[in-house]
Amino acid sequence: MQIQQSFNLSHHNTFKVPAVCPQYFEPSTLEELTEAYQTCKGNFYLLGEGSNTLFIDNQAPLIIRPKFMGKSITTIKNAVLLTVSCGENWHELVQYCVENNYYGIENLALIPGSVGAAPVQNIGAYGVELSDVIQSVSWFDFSQQQVIELDNKACEFGYRDSIFKQSLQGKGVIVSVTLKLAKEFQPKLSYKGLNFEQEKLTAKDVMERVITIRESKLPDPNKLPNAGSFFKNPMISKEVYHTLIAKHPDMPAFKVTEQTFKLAAGWLIEHAGLKGYRENGVGVHHNQALVLVNYKHVKGLRIIELATLVMEKVQAKFGILLAPEVRIVDHQGLTSIPEITN
Repeated sequence: MQIQQSFNLSHHNTFKVPAVCPQYFEPSTLEELTEAYQTCKGNFYLLGEGSNTLFIDNQAPLIIRPKFMGKSITTIKNAVLLTVSCGENWHELVQYCVENNYYGIENLALIPGSVGAAPVQNIGAYGVELSDVIQSVSWFDFSQQQVIELDNKACEFGYRDSIFKQSLQGKGVIVSVTLKLAKEFQPKLSYKGLNFEQEKLTAKDVMERVITIRESKLPDPNKLPNAGSFFKNPMISKEVYHTLIAKHPDMPAFKVTEQTFKLAAGWLIEHAGLKGYRENGVGVHHNQALVLVNYKHVKGLRIIELATLVMEKVQAKFGILLAPEVRIVDHQGLTSIPEITN
């Protein structure tokens, strides 16, 4: 395993912020992963493809970027079990599944990032979450120095959440993910925009429609540096929902349970007057207010300042405190935006 010193991360995060890590490790085997962990002495940040990471200091922590590759397939009665290594690209996996008639993740097309990062965030889009199809996750536990199999329930999936962001954070690495995918195509078309007139609908049709929608709404990070949705869509109680809808009858909301509603963070930001806002080289995208853009490739603190402004404006207008979906990293590792108080 090659270890790189004073490694420039500006091309390894989709915000394109300038940051340098003292050492960069790219293990492709369990032995190399163990070596990297022992060298770092527990002080490191696990990086996938950098599509959900914001470095806010010029100095980043030590970086371990697992590059385990490959996939294997087991056929069962009405489905296939597809085991995919953590270093594989997520969108390329979706394309592979559609081409080979493995169904269930076509709605998750064009989500950037690696397969290993996908369960951490429990990625979701257009009416589907990754937890809908995960059979199990293979987790290399640093303390036990062995791979542990966690089934779907043990992963404690929630909305953009999992055990890997909570009690297991920093304690190991996802080395592979096993998906249970259907052999028979059953489209999930509940999301607005996924309406089709043709009778014989295919998974490729759905995937291509999802790609078209995403490309029309979200800026290409290769052209405008961004990390997609910067904030989570907030979950609120039924009581708060009724209070807000009385004041804002056109506010979109999705009923999650009898007591819980999900709001559209992008709508809140737009109606707080920030859609298209731009200052100090960063801004809120003019088409999708949920996306923060690093127009001038400036340092991450400028984006934090913008995110804080967005949170303050939304809280002042709606009484809702937005929470970042993006993982924020300083020179020591994962951190958070300072708490906003009234």
